Amino acid sequence: MNLRDMVGFLSLSEASDGVVRGRGMTPLPVPSISGGLGKSGNIAPRLSDSGSRVIVFPRSSPQFDAMKHIVPLLVCAVLALPATAQAACYADYKAKQDSPLRLHYGVAEISEPCTPASARQQLQTRLEQAGWTLLNVVSVFDETGLAERKDSAGPNFLRY
Repeated sequence: MNLRDMVGFLSLSEASDGVVRGRGMTPLPVPSISGGLGKSGNIAPRLSDSGSRVIVFPRSSPQFDAMKHIVPLLVCAVLALPATAQAACYADYKAKQDSPLRLHYGVAEISEPCTPASARQQLQTRLEQAGWTLLNVVSVFDETGLAERKDSAGPNFLRY
């Protein structure tokens, strides 16, 4: 037997706001914690005052569905940028100029890829424009090797 069955016996009534009232008594609040799962087994009213209300979220739009896939890709791309941006690349080289014969050693910054073959190709073009012939690329290195080569390269340090 629950409170609804005993309403006539105790002269209690349940108002629409979920409060049980008796004759000459102050209202007793009834908490809503069970979500409407049947009888409580005691003389209290059902523990739910919300009935079977369900929160319904609207379906997402096609634009939102597309953004759910694009946003993670953009985040990955932004995070990958520092990994792909490599340190500056430099090459030291030897070059000559004919009539009169002149030789020079220099250091130049080269673009990617940071390989001796790429350095040779880039330096040949730059040096030929200035009237020099590339003899050989001595080495390819990053900025950690710049300081030790600066004095040796003299005026041809990062000139070409």
